[in-house]
Amino acid sequence: MSWSLEERLALIYPLSNVLIDALPDALKRKLTGQMTRVRLPLRAPLYEPNETPRHIHFITSGIASVVSTTLEGSTTEVTTLGREGIPQGVHLLGSVPVPTRCFMQIAGTALRMEYATMQRLFASEEEVRRVVLAYAQYQTALLGQIAGCNRLHSAEARLSRWLLMIQDRTANSLLRLTQEFLGEMIGSQRTTVSEVAGDLQARGLIEYSRGTIRILDRVGLENTVCECYSVTRKLIATLYRLTEQSLYPEDPSEVEG
Repeated sequence: MSWSLEERLALIYPLSNVLIDALPDALKRKLTGQMTRVRLPLRAPLYEPNETPRHIHFITSGIASVVSTTLEGSTTEVTTLGREGIPQGVHLLGSVPVPTRCFMQIAGTALRMEYATMQRLFASEEEVRRVVLAYAQYQTALLGQIAGCNRLHSAEARLSRWLLMIQDRTANSLLRLTQEFLGEMIGSQRTTVSEVAGDLQARGLIEYSRGTIRILDRVGLENTVCECYSVTRKLIATLYRLTEQSLYPEDPSEVEG
């Protein structure tokens, strides 16, 4: 079976999940013995609003997006998940319906388990609860920061932050993204995305053509972001430190700190 370009680009990092890597070896073997490795194509749904999921996915490559949709159909992203993510982890915390939906924004892979099986392990295994709760705390802090950023900061700062956060998780400088899709992710109109991307391209920071963005100058792009990027990167790096792993580009202080 052949792999698409998006799927090949998603495989820069090893096919592992940070939270699984953080478990003791015996428990890791117990979990992975009940999992199936699956491919997750672009736009693959991971959970739908107010529904109990059938499976739980430990993302091993690619990027998932959690979005909120209004009654009028407007969509905005509330958070992204890389190989530190378990999209359905929030469902394990209780019976309150989850109003967001989650899907793959960059194709990748995951380790999949029956949701009911994971519920039993979450209830019976202290170490499983520890990593799931650490992930839930991280997601809560990340969601709050991104919500503030979407409300208070410019479209340029939000787009730059989003591109850097994706590169941090994938180590890729090339991303396949349409104007419409980018608009959904940063909560802006397609025309606004076009103007901002065009300006970043004119300054030599990115190359944007036919739904493809290539990051040309990461340092320059970092100079356009608000303080939210530094905060969100530190939050993600904290989770990666559970297994002494680091984000791209590697920063020794994030491993040692």
